[in-house]
Amino acid sequence: MNHRRVVITGMGVITPVGCELETFWQNLLQGRSGIAPVTRFDSANFDTKIGGEVKDFKPELHMPVKEIRRTDRFVQYAVGASRKAFADSGLDLAKEDVNRIGVLVGSGIGGMETIEDQARVLFEKGPQRVSPFMIPMLIVNMASGYVSMLLGVKGPNLSVVSACATGTHAIGEAARIIEHGDAEVMIAGGSEAAITRVGYAGFCSMRAMSTRNQEPERASRPFDKGRDGFIMGEGAGVCILESLEHAQARGARIYCEIAGYGITGDAYHMSAPAPEGEGAARAMAAALQDARLRPDEIDYINAHGTSTTVGDKCETAAVKVVFGDHARKLAMSSTKSMTGHLLGAAGAVETAACALAIRDQIVPPTINYEEPDPECDLDYVPNKARQTKVNVCLNNSLGFGGHNAAIIVKKFL
Repeated sequence: MNHRRVVITGMGVITPVGCELETFWQNLLQGRSGIAPVTRFDSANFDTKIGGEVKDFKPELHMPVKEIRRTDRFVQYAVGASRKAFADSGLDLAKEDVNRIGVLVGSGIGGMETIEDQARVLFEKGPQRVSPFMIPMLIVNMASGYVSMLLGVKGPNLSVVSACATGTHAIGEAARIIEHGDAEVMIAGGSEAAITRVGYAGFCSMRAMSTRNQEPERASRPFDKGRDGFIMGEGAGVCILESLEHAQARGARIYCEIAGYGITGDAYHMSAPAPEGEGAARAMAAALQDARLRPDEIDYINAHGTSTTVGDKCETAAVKVVFGDHARKLAMSSTKSMTGHLLGAAGAVETAACALAIRDQIVPPTINYEEPDPECDLDYVPNKARQTKVNVCLNNSLGFGGHNAAIIVKKFL
């Protein structure tokens, strides 16, 4: 089957380093960290007391005030990013067939804050006091559902949930929907708002998060020998995907083309990656095959790079397997060093970073890279952005449960 070409024509982000696309991008290029002491709850009794909170998001700018009280923060972030992406794309709904515009926005966890708040109400005040909106507030699919209702678009509407691979899976699967002719436009991405007591209690118990509490901005240090765990981030990333024909017919500005997509499963462990990143390697290889590209045609990898001891080592090993000698020639950085790990939103936010890298021919750095690790010995673009040729980018996302996704975007020609 000859699939239709798919392009990105709009992007919106809500992140710890900015809620406007250009602010987000310039902060990444300047190496500015969005990690700071947690303010959403009293973290005194938690091992980790820092995180990547969204600082300047105003949901009332994107949705009715009464609906804010009926939605979890992850839905509000999804709405904000979707509205920004839609505006960025220049789409005019009055000129579009809304039945051919779909939504696929996922979340790794969904409404954790709602669960926490309503459980407290249940145990303190009884079941009759639990909000009638609790269930629609917490379920993951409400991100897609609410975006579609707010915009009035009636095409394919679904969500994916694959932990930290969610955002990349959402964009990849949305591209396939367009490739197969089931929609002309897809609003695709991920959203997360898991900086809560319950979220932190769970991840701290796993000993997955950094405890470098006295140096928040230096705590997320992917691939550095001194890394000691990831930093929780929150926010959303949404991309507007269109069939090339549709985008060209309306004279849209095109950021880049979705060239390839690969998905695999580790079948190994609930939270640890397969040895030597075997599943991640197969996902990258599948994306290359789908894109009909050679390994040496990739200029930049936006790494999953969460700053965990095992994860960074395994991803490095996987890149070496797939790219061979070229692994030491391509640029590879982790923007999580600045944003923290946005879980289900990470892949979508990082796909946006790849698109902007192609636009501006520059790659963002991995900050806090100070002491090389013998097992992480590739070019991680340490500490400073680099102006270089960036025509083809690969974005990795690897999730708990062994979910692996890799997506390739390339300069539109």
